[in-house]
Amino acid sequence: MRTRTKSLYLLLPALLIITSCGNSDQKKAGGPPPAQVQSYPVVALKTQSTSLETDYPATLEGIQNIDIRPKVDGFIEKIYVDEGATVKKGQPLFTINAPQYEQQVRTANAAISSAEAEVNAAQLQVNKTKPLVEKDIISKYDLDAALLTLQSRKAALAQAKAELVNAKVNLGYTHITSPVDGVIGSIPFKTGSLVSGSSTSPLTTVSNISKVYAYFSLNEKQLLDFSRNYKGATIEAKMKNIPSVSLVLADGTPYQEKGKIESINGLINTGTGSASLRATFPNTQNLLRSGASASVRIPQHLENVILIPQKSTIDLQGKKFVYVLGDKGLVKNTEIEIMEITKGNYYVVTKGLKEGDKIVLEGFQSLKDGLEIKPEEKNTDSVYADLNNK
Repeated sequence: MRTRTKSLYLLLPALLIITSCGNSDQKKAGGPPPAQVQSYPVVALKTQSTSLETDYPATLEGIQNIDIRPKVDGFIEKIYVDEGATVKKGQPLFTINAPQYEQQVRTANAAISSAEAEVNAAQLQVNKTKPLVEKDIISKYDLDAALLTLQSRKAALAQAKAELVNAKVNLGYTHITSPVDGVIGSIPFKTGSLVSGSSTSPLTTVSNISKVYAYFSLNEKQLLDFSRNYKGATIEAKMKNIPSVSLVLADGTPYQEKGKIESINGLINTGTGSASLRATFPNTQNLLRSGASASVRIPQHLENVILIPQKSTIDLQGKKFVYVLGDKGLVKNTEIEIMEITKGNYYVVTKGLKEGDKIVLEGFQSLKDGLEIKPEEKNTDSVYADLNNK
């Protein structure tokens, strides 16, 4: 009996140890698993140079748009050109049938002949009177009267010649020629139409499109930014520092020749709150036409700026945020400021990030401020591959 009791006392500590170990293993097996750190792609930011482009709607006009209007009354007798035709300076455009001006020329010629005859008669009278006065046969008064008559007849002849010149000028207005090289616009009047110098509609328009003006507008803020981006104490000096601009045609294709901004209106339109600018483009192939629409594309070169993909940002209450990776693998939701103009699918950051910062590229919908992540760093060249290829 004593031997059995003693054996139980010896086995009790061993049972307690086994039970304790068993409970410990059960706790380890039944407890919650440790949280796993999720992987996210990140990129280290670098400064780089880039060029931004901004498009502004524009209206095209030839350097000369000349309305061709009749200066005399009459009927259109002949039209020598068609709409859209290219013409040279001095090329005939219209002939107006106005017989009254031909009659005026004939009348003026007849008046000149009559005036010349009267001058000759007055000259003969002077020649006849002069020797008689010298011999004291008649008084000097008769000679003075003859000289005055001759002077009057010469004045009448000069007036008749002036009237002939005017008549020929008016007759010349019946033959209308192109004042410049250009392209013919619409021709609203047809052969036989009655026209006059007081007609509200021109016979046609000749547009000189060897060069084309592109007119576009900037609002006050854009104009201020525009002025700050270029060096110069005056508007003229700033315009010299503006790089060449491009033209985007109505079908979205770029025009192959570059242009230059040559004029900035000094007054802001109070109705629209904008100022007008004018860029000039060569038009050697006559591809551009007056009245057409296009867009002026202005480049802006930037040095040492940070660009980030648009997909890496979060919009919250009108502000933009990115997740910046800290030293201990914790992310911080950081507010940034960007330029209004974008570079394709990238933002230009003006505040909130610096070179060397690492940001989460995408897939951060479940991220929270201060959460630890496992960064998968991406190569910068691969992240900006589409940007570098442009």
